[in-house]
Amino acid sequence: MRSSATGRPVSGNELQEWVRDSRSRTIRLVDDLSDSQLMAKPLEIINPLLWEIGHVAWFHERWVLRHALGREPIRDDADALYDSMAIPHDTRWDLPLPSREETYRYMEAVREEILEALEQGPLTERLSYFVRYAVHHEDMHGEAFLYTRQTLGYSRPELGPTPAVHDGGALAGDVEVTPPEEFRLGAERDEPFVFDNEKWAHPVSLDAFRIARSPVTQAAFAEFVEDGGYRRRELWSDEGWEWRSEEGAERPVYWDRRDDEWLRRDFDRWISLEPDRPMIHVSWHEADAFCRWAGRRLPTGAEWEAAARLGAAGTKRRFPWGPDRPDSSRANLDGHRLGCVDVGALPEGDSPSGCRQMMGNVWEWTSTTFGPYPGFTPDPYEAYSEPWFGSRKVLRGGAWPTRGRMLRGTYRNYYTPDRRDVWCGFRTCPRFENGSG
Repeated sequence: MRSSATGRPVSGNELQEWVRDSRSRTIRLVDDLSDSQLMAKPLEIINPLLWEIGHVAWFHERWVLRHALGREPIRDDADALYDSMAIPHDTRWDLPLPSREETYRYMEAVREEILEALEQGPLTERLSYFVRYAVHHEDMHGEAFLYTRQTLGYSRPELGPTPAVHDGGALAGDVEVTPPEEFRLGAERDEPFVFDNEKWAHPVSLDAFRIARSPVTQAAFAEFVEDGGYRRRELWSDEGWEWRSEEGAERPVYWDRRDDEWLRRDFDRWISLEPDRPMIHVSWHEADAFCRWAGRRLPTGAEWEAAARLGAAGTKRRFPWGPDRPDSSRANLDGHRLGCVDVGALPEGDSPSGCRQMMGNVWEWTSTTFGPYPGFTPDPYEAYSEPWFGSRKVLRGGAWPTRGRMLRGTYRNYYTPDRRDVWCGFRTCPRFENGSG
């Protein structure tokens, strides 16, 4: 199978812009919050924001300045404060963290050293790789800053000019995908940058299948809730029912019933459901229960990738629409809309199979358990993928806050199946069809 055009290497000037942009986004996501909000009460699903913004700067310093360039630490206590693999989550509220102002100064010092190194050159492959890795790491935390604000009921941040909002309505129906005899799952070796869990493309057997043109909408999920979906034991796996019982879940996490109407909390405000927008903040267990109720199932990771990427004559596209990087006409990414658009919006981003929004809007749960591809070898940051194999479910496609520069059709996200604070939704397939994950 041939691959279509892939991404080009990133220039030194572009890397400088990414470093500035990622740091600017981080500051904008926390700068309007009070000091007490930056150290909100401990919760298992979030970090203290004051710790987290220092951590993203430390990651840049650890891997770019110290590992790639061999420089000395800017702060002698940085590892003791910000090394996420060495510092247990529930102790991060008790660390002697620097003040907001001192943390900002540390973040600025790290950024300026990196920009100076990129300006002076040379831009080696090693330096380029670790700068890009650190930027994408900060991009991932940018999503976390947003779902932390949502979890804690903080106000919506200001992220700059908002692209036009597209209504688009609903988009019903399935499409049929017929993979070639040998479907190559994962990233090809001519990609200039991928994460270790995308490596490398390998053949899998994949039967023809059908998949929904769009993700499940809020209106469809409301039908499941109103039909007693959270109370019907037969719709839940054993693990899912145990989660539902322990969580006390009777409805989606940010929903409430008032005056015979479903409302959804969007950051610090309650709004009516947007019926044609995708269901979001839903756990894997809830998605699985919905599928049982609807007589459907979740796609496998391989099915999702085939529906998103397969083009004519068995070629694979880098993005659903082709080789070009995402923009606001094709995908709801980069956070500027501060929420989802209708599932029928953005038809220019359709995949060759006819699926819409396989990039952006909501991360999409799959049935696949996160694990290594054949011959897996961890990248230098060994804690990125390997510690989580076997314990999480694969998600695909990116959500409205995801930075488009980070994504490809092969990108795999992963969360434990109980998580519903994150920007997750799902699309479905008809039941009783075979597929390979």
